[in-house]
Amino acid sequence: MAEKRYKLAKEQIKPLAVGHGACIASDHIVVDGKKVGFMYRESPSNTVDSGWRFFSGEEDQAYVDQPEHLAFYDINTVANYDPAIILHLGAAIGTQLGRVEGTDRFVQEKFTPPEE
Repeated sequence: MAEKRYKLAKEQIKPLAVGHGACIASDHIVVDGKKVGFMYRESPSNTVDSGWRFFSGEEDQAYVDQPEHLAFYDINTVANYDPAIILHLGAAIGTQLGRVEGTDRFVQEKFTPPEE
């Protein structure tokens, strides 16, 4: 498997949302540089996991079925790609948010997240 080429270099990552734990994010965000379109929070899978899952909203099931397209990241890393998520990081487990197209706003949304 080829090494991922992230959109931001390590030295470009600033401390925007430190201390929120880890999350899962799609390569659409950290490799392709797309904005977060959907985010949801489920029960954490381990002690460092926040439970947050971030997707562009363009992923289909076939894409997320390939484990190499998803990975654990510090939430601060994802916040550097899309600072609009920071406002919502304290939301409760079970929260599901979708971006209002063309804005930095997220609204509560019912959707079926991709199976990881």
